[in-house]
Amino acid sequence: MAAGASPVERDVLINLLPDFFAVLESADPVPAYESYFDTHRGILEAYWHNYVLDPHGPHFQEVVRGALRADRNDLRTMLARTDVVALAQSTTERTLALLEADVEVDVVLMVGVGAANAGELVIDGRGVVFICLEHFTSLPNSETQGLGLDPELIPLWLAHEIAHAVRYTSPTSRSVLRELIAEAGGYYSYWETGRLAPLRELLVNEGLAVQTARVISPGHASWEYYGFARRQYLRMRELETALTRAMQPDLDESGLGLRLRYLSGGMSEEARTVDRFLLPERGGYYLGARMVEPAITSRGLPWAIRASAAELTEAALDSVASA
Repeated sequence: MAAGASPVERDVLINLLPDFFAVLESADPVPAYESYFDTHRGILEAYWHNYVLDPHGPHFQEVVRGALRADRNDLRTMLARTDVVALAQSTTERTLALLEADVEVDVVLMVGVGAANAGELVIDGRGVVFICLEHFTSLPNSETQGLGLDPELIPLWLAHEIAHAVRYTSPTSRSVLRELIAEAGGYYSYWETGRLAPLRELLVNEGLAVQTARVISPGHASWEYYGFARRQYLRMRELETALTRAMQPDLDESGLGLRLRYLSGGMSEEARTVDRFLLPERGGYYLGARMVEPAITSRGLPWAIRASAAELTEAALDSVASA
């Protein structure tokens, strides 16, 4: 167990699926969704702020109406054949054990509004991860913006997000992200941490989550751990040496543009150009995973998930020197 850690005996699974389906079946779904939002405001407001848009802005109801009109037969079919509650509980227990967790993490099963398929939050100092099941029906759905991922990938994505939650909230974590969240009163903001955290920290943060998912949910195609298509993965492997060299001047710089360039989809080719090389979308997930491999090999995941970016870099250099 990590130094100073104490065992955690309880994890909390929050299943919002019944409440969401009750909204769909109500006589007036839009007001019903607003009531559902108010009931679960702590979770849903953070989800909207970080992964959708301002829930108090002018486009909130427009997005809600679109989500409520969508055909959900694919989701209902998947839920009828997959015990998502048991899958989530098992994955959570195994991931917390792997990381020797010294904090509790809430896991939320929900239907989103077509934004992220999964994500991490910190709410009042407590780690929360969510998974939006409209993306895991095996069938792309243009009405829900569902990605058509296979439900067997649910453990992969849950483990990825739980790794973030432990790094952000463990009392033994030396991560800059944990410091920034603490300074923000115990709340995680994708936008503020992206603005303030050095790129090195953001890359290793995603790399550690990728490597955790590899251990918890082995056997998938390599590119699935990064959210890549096969062709994109092969391109990243071709460019790895050049991009590793090209990104060096950026590593200790901060700025939301850097997070978006290396870790976000939907950016223009101009925004993704690094020293004349075109970085594939979300290429930082691959680069970050490679950056943390030596530290995990030499010190293990429980240590690495709590280590500062500087410690992870030092461990990598020590590993190379001793090879």
